Formats: sequence, C-alpha cells, structure tokens
Amino acid sequence: QVHLVESGGGLVQPGGSLRLSCTASGFRFSYYAVAWFRQAPGKERERVSCISSGQYSTHYADSVEGRFTISRDDAVNKGYMQMDSLQPEDTGVYICAVTYFCTDEVDEYDYWGQGTQVTVSS
Repeated sequence: QVHLVESGGGLVQPGGSLRLSCTASGFRFSYYAVAWFRQAPGKERERVSCISSGQYSTHYADSVEGRFTISRDDAVNKGYMQMDSLQPEDTGVYICAVTYFCTDEVDEYDYWGQGTQVTVSS
C-alpha cells in the first residue's frame, strides 16, 4: 500500500526556518522524482520544488529560489525541504508528491501525501 506522509510543519515567525520531511512506503521511491507543492487559501496548488531521481537535479519556483532547499535520501525513502527566511506569503499546506519526471503539471503526479500546515506569522 502506497503512503506518503509529511511532517515538520508548524507556526514560525517571519524570517524563521522549518524543515519538512516526506516519508514514503509501498513503492520504489528511488525511481521517482519528489516534489513539494503549496496549497494556500484561495489559490491554486503551486509546485515550489522538485528533485529528480538518479541525477538529483533540483527545480524551484521563483518565489522560493535561494530560500528553500530540496533534498532526498533514498536509503531511508525520505524527501526533505529546508525552508529558510520564511515570509507570511509562504503560509499554506505543503504536500509532497511523486512522479517519474519533474513537471509543473499536477495531473502528472502519481502519489500524494495529505500535507502539513506551515503558518508564518508574528
């Protein structure tokens, strides 16, 4: 049975940091690219980062470039996203998802987690 479980969200002040984790089970994690999406209230789901399988090439949305860092550890079937210099506009539910190749197309992702809430507020 396929599972993706996110953790690490919470409430943080502007300028603070959080590290999100995505734990996978039930499929060959190393074969898939891993992405983080953000779902903010009233907005479309946005892909903020993606890391490919194999070469581990990374991709970021312009809004998070230089502040967020995506990584993965295939030995333990986990993906991560380090989020620094957080701002109120980063608030939302962060959801990990997997696909064979990094893409912005939501429909191309095969498996999704339930998400973890990140709130940036003073």
